[in-house]
Amino acid sequence: MAVNQDGEVVGSVSGGCIEGAVVTEAMTTLETGQCKRLTYGIAGDDAFAVGLTCGGTVQIFVEQMSASILGTVIDLTSQGRPAALLTMVKGPVIGAKALVTPDHILGVLGDLPLHRRALEEARSMLASSSTGVRHFCPQDEDSGPEVEIFVQSFAPPPQMYVFGAIDFSRATVRIGKLLGYRVTVCDARETFATRSRFPEADELVAAWPHLFLASAPVDQRTVVCVLTHDLKFDVPLLQVALRTPAGYIGAMGSRRTHSLRLQRLAELGVPANELDRILGPIGLDIGARTPEEVAVAIAAEIIALRYGRPAFFLSQRSGPVHAQTSAHQAGAR
Repeated sequence: MAVNQDGEVVGSVSGGCIEGAVVTEAMTTLETGQCKRLTYGIAGDDAFAVGLTCGGTVQIFVEQMSASILGTVIDLTSQGRPAALLTMVKGPVIGAKALVTPDHILGVLGDLPLHRRALEEARSMLASSSTGVRHFCPQDEDSGPEVEIFVQSFAPPPQMYVFGAIDFSRATVRIGKLLGYRVTVCDARETFATRSRFPEADELVAAWPHLFLASAPVDQRTVVCVLTHDLKFDVPLLQVALRTPAGYIGAMGSRRTHSLRLQRLAELGVPANELDRILGPIGLDIGARTPEEVAVAIAAEIIALRYGRPAFFLSQRSGPVHAQTSAHQAGAR
């Protein structure tokens, strides 16, 4: 959440529970320049107490943002260049910052060993567009307390490639945009891959799917939706997709169609463990029939895979709604 000296607010930190209190703290920080770390827990019985009505705990770091750092982040993101902003939220220099791109570093976070470990972790997180707090212990236990670094990744929108210019693709494009993807529709038939049919797509490509994907940018965040359900397109396309690091590869079609796809791919020498990466038939089993319902099923499967969740009914599962992510990653404690 951003707050300026006029009290204007952009964004939210809790969905409304504690916003007023945080804005008050932010206004004070703008006057004093002193950063602070706030902790809010469950709201008490007092109707005027500030707290989280839904339970849990949230920690918020409030600081006065440097115009130069903010401007640099804006410049990088507007150019489509990924960057990670590191902030020390616990340690010897609270508020110390470094800005990291795949090939550039601006700023220093304390001593050199800590700085190097934090940069290594930040670049790893930036590769998957992850944001979170990382904990670092001093290499010598007597040399100082634990340090916490908040790493905020700013990355271009992830890619979603939708193959097959059909009605189901139109709905998938719409929900892909809603999820924040840069969506490309590809079909070998130029007559169908048109702007009038796919007004919300970022890019339309009339080409053989496997030839297009072979030269398209793909990373761990990329989603590949194969909706052609035609073996002459699917098999060579899936061969190419399985050579990429794409985080999601889904293929539409009946179980019979999918079985034939897997058989052809196996005959072409694709290992069984690679075939397991293909989610087919595509989408969660929610009874979807219409293009819009199928698009919801596909989106739900993408989200479930992204967060490693089994996609049960929330009402039939106990425990926290949101899984706790570990702060102890490689290079950290």
